[in-house]
Amino acid sequence: MSKTLIGPQLRQLRRARHHTQAEMARQLGVSAAYVNLLENNQRSLSVKVLMALTESYGVDWRSLVNDSEITHLADLRAAVRDPVFTADPPDLQELRAAIDHAPELVNMFLQLYQHHGKLRDTLRHMTAGDGMADRMVKSPETAIYDFFRDHSNYFAALETAAAAARDAVGGRQDDIYGNLKRHLKHAYSIDVELIGIDEMPDALRFFDQAAGRVLLSEALDQINRNFQLAHMLALVSCGALLDDLSATAKIPSDMGQARCRVELANYFAAAFLMPYDDILKVARATAYDIDRIATSFGVSFEQACQRLTTLQRKGAQGVPFFFLRIDKAGNVTKRFNATPFTLAEQGGACPVWNIHSAFTAPGRIVPQFVELPDAGQFFTLSRTTDRPVVNRHMQDRRLVVTLGCERAHVGEIGYAAAFNLEGAVNTAKIGINCHICPRQACSERAHEPLHVNLPVDANRRGSTRYES
Repeated sequence: MSKTLIGPQLRQLRRARHHTQAEMARQLGVSAAYVNLLENNQRSLSVKVLMALTESYGVDWRSLVNDSEITHLADLRAAVRDPVFTADPPDLQELRAAIDHAPELVNMFLQLYQHHGKLRDTLRHMTAGDGMADRMVKSPETAIYDFFRDHSNYFAALETAAAAARDAVGGRQDDIYGNLKRHLKHAYSIDVELIGIDEMPDALRFFDQAAGRVLLSEALDQINRNFQLAHMLALVSCGALLDDLSATAKIPSDMGQARCRVELANYFAAAFLMPYDDILKVARATAYDIDRIATSFGVSFEQACQRLTTLQRKGAQGVPFFFLRIDKAGNVTKRFNATPFTLAEQGGACPVWNIHSAFTAPGRIVPQFVELPDAGQFFTLSRTTDRPVVNRHMQDRRLVVTLGCERAHVGEIGYAAAFNLEGAVNTAKIGINCHICPRQACSERAHEPLHVNLPVDANRRGSTRYES
């Protein structure tokens, strides 16, 4: 196997995470001297270290190396570790021998494994909703999610536009509402009016472009009024940029394009209210205390969580997070991701995950360590968030938002300080959906998996009726 040298890439990755060589060495399970040799291209990359980089830092090995032979070995090693295989996985020597002596067989195995993954994704889509055939077609929501994830949930052009707009609006943080109203009036001849619920019962914001008016419902609290005006500023100040970005998403339907444009405008609004360098500084200083961050910028808990997923600028990266929001029925109403975490598109999520039990503790942050079937471990924070209430018939409109990161980053998260991170942490074994979860002996299993045969013994009754 040819030598694979990644010194500059490794150094850039370490500095982006603000780690010393000693800290990176602890993450990778090697010595600091060995990290130094790797960074200076005096040692070649091994598959063991490559996989440790992937698991500890959440990077795709293909972004680090171009050596087809080593990535082929890494692909094979990742495939045989899938929990669908119940036996102990082959060691590296066996995998190298397979590639050397039966390369075509290995290629066929990897191709079959890729088809297995596609089938699993198809089953997830079919079982998550109503099971109709049209569920197999990528929905606009999925296309938008994929578009944001392809960009690591970071858009430099929108960050630049939001920073320029913030400078143009000017003023103090606590005067942001009045400053936005004045700027919209002076720069774009747009008036802002607060409208009673009886006059606008079915909307929270309406832009009457012909009349040059933005109507805001009095049901919005001050935090959400600020956000809606920042969203409006995105529409009028950088509409062409929103169009260009949404066009690159290649979403076939007009509705999907419109939804993508809305999400991009929301991104701008968050970047306007929480400037990149400022929020990254506060996040690091407070060990990602979400309430402190929200208070510092005058935003909601949910808005702060969602903004934290976007801090992925090269050279100034925050902790990579995923964000998920569900309703009481378990439907996923919003999701963003800068991690390898596999997110359910439509509900059906695992009851072992405390994202659901957070509804029973309103306003309280509920932490949890979770492990997916592929052995990936994450630290998650779940908390309720309330929707605007306009009358007595709409009370208790409560959702739950979850923010999560890979376990490798918990040392930067203050909420994890209560756990004994040096010892064994109680980790919940979760899945995305029972229909595609290969876990055996799960006491919460509600359906038999469609792609794995569970053992059945007539003489034994297991924890569920689906396995023994």
